[in-house]
Parts: sequence; C-alpha cells; structure tokens
Amino acid sequence: MIRKALVILTTIGFISCGENLPEIKPDIITEFTLHDTDDPAIWVNAQNTQESIVFGTDKETDGAIYAFNLDGKIIEEKTLHGMKRPNNVDVEYNVKLNDSVTTDILMFTEREREQIRLFSVPDMKPLDQGGFKVFQEKRENEWNLPMGISIYKSPKTDKTYAIVGRKNGPKINYLQQFELVPAGDHIEFKLVREFGKFSAEKEIEAIAVDEELGYIYYSDEMVCVRKYNAEPDASNEELSCFGGEYFNRDIEGIAIAKYNNQEGYIIVSNQQEGTFNFFDRKTNQFLYAKNLGTVETDGCEVYTGYLNEKFPNGLFVAMNDNKNFYFYDLSKIIETK
Repeated sequence: MIRKALVILTTIGFISCGENLPEIKPDIITEFTLHDTDDPAIWVNAQNTQESIVFGTDKETDGAIYAFNLDGKIIEEKTLHGMKRPNNVDVEYNVKLNDSVTTDILMFTEREREQIRLFSVPDMKPLDQGGFKVFQEKRENEWNLPMGISIYKSPKTDKTYAIVGRKNGPKINYLQQFELVPAGDHIEFKLVREFGKFSAEKEIEAIAVDEELGYIYYSDEMVCVRKYNAEPDASNEELSCFGGEYFNRDIEGIAIAKYNNQEGYIIVSNQQEGTFNFFDRKTNQFLYAKNLGTVETDGCEVYTGYLNEKFPNGLFVAMNDNKNFYFYDLSKIIETK
C-alpha cells in the first residue's frame, strides 16, 4: 500500500508541475487560419530547404489545408480550400506513380466526406480521383469518420502505406492500413490490414510512424501511447502501452525526432497540461517535459535537419488553439543526452 501511495503521489506531483516549467517562446507564429487549426506536416524541399513548406489543417466544414513558408506566411497558391473538416495530415517522399515516375505527396483525412485525400507536392495536383472512402462497413456511431492519419514507406519493400484512424470504433482493429498502389497518373488504395486496441474511453487521433525502426505509435487519449509493428504482414500484437502516468488526461499529437544511430525522441502533447513530454526513441522511457507556451495542442511535427538560418538545427511545429501554429528551432527544446 505504501509503495502504491508513493507512485500515486509521484504522478500527481508530476502532473501539477507543468505550469512551473519555464516557458520557451516560439521563433515564429504563423498567420491565422479561418477556423480551427489541428495538425501540421513539414515538407522539406530537397532542392532548396529554405523553400520548405509547413502544411496545417483548418478543421471545419468549410476547411482547408494551409501552406506556410518558414516565416509563417500563408502561401495562398499552395493552400487547398473547400475541404470538409480536414483532420490530420502527413507527407511522404518519392512515392511511385508508375515504374518511372515518383512524386512527393501530401495526404490527409477529410472527415465529413468520409475519405482520404492525396495530392502531389509541391504542385498540389490531386492524385486520388476525388478521394478514397474509408470505414464504410459500419456507418453509425461515428465509426465511419476518419480522423488520424500517418504514412509508412517500408524500407524492406519500398511500398507506401496509409495508417488511418477514426472518430469512434471497435476495441480491437480500430486502425486500418492501406497500400498505395501506383496506377499511372493517380494512386489507388488497397486495404491490407486492420489492427490496434482502443480503450473506448475517449478517442484516437494522433498517429505517427518511425519508418527506420518500423513502428507505429498512436495516442489512446485517456490511457497511453500504443506501439505496433508497421509492416502489414507483421504480428498485430501490441508491443507496448506506455507513458500514461505522465499525462493530465488528453494524450494528443506525436512527433518523432530522428537522429543517427537510431537515437532520438518521441514527443507527445500533454494537452490539458499545456506541455510536451519527451520519451526515448529506442526505449520509450520518459525523459523530460517542456513548456512551449501553446494552448490545447493537438498535432505537432518535427524535422531534425538544417532548413535555414532561423532553423539551422531543425524545426518543431505545434498547433496552437488560436487559429495558428508555433515554429521553434529544435535546439531550443531538445536536451543533449
């Protein structure tokens, strides 16, 4: 009993300390969107990193995928308007359209149309023939409404996959994994896997993939960060359910900071506390928390390479609950091991 009480007191003490952490100010605050920011993705321009783009969802019936330059200014010609409640977004590089053509892609869930959308980057041409419907087997109790999404490009096969979650769903096989099948001038989707536990206590939104190590992480918001193998032919057995004791209720956005020798961090939004928890990429052990001054953060994303003079050490992007996103030079939030 004494031991259990000590664990409870330690957890309570941790949860209450978020407001005491020193606040780290953003380097850039983006221009405002119209409605409700939710999730960012970073596209790195391999030809000129200074012209990289941060995409961010504006989650409303008359929503959009906003494109921002590294100064936080909206790039109107790259912004996708007229989307019905776009939720989460991700990017991938060098995805096959056919045997001789590849393209970088932007993928996001369009919740109110019950579909995935797919565009080429940076020219923003649709590659999905208007969208791909998902979760149509049970169209009730919000089981048919896609929310979270992440992309996995297999180092083993070079095949590309979308991992998709939903607003509500079963306690097992909550997620679906689709192979992106090249079809000439567009891409088709093939369901290859259903997996993933769900506590049914709230919802699952944030999904992130560690391509190099081959793991999928997602936030079961009231319980833990869940971990699974990313290969579709791998076991569907859960590998870990970690970190729950370090959060004050909602476990939200996940970003994976990748360094050499498989080193790095899993960064997770502690939404109600207004902080971010850092876990070791290999062991998943808790390391520390940071207060970045954001409010009610859902999605976040990270890139660990050079972009420009303002972000020479990498970029961390966090959604802020004021219709905008915050940009940080990564060295300001990463502690050297």
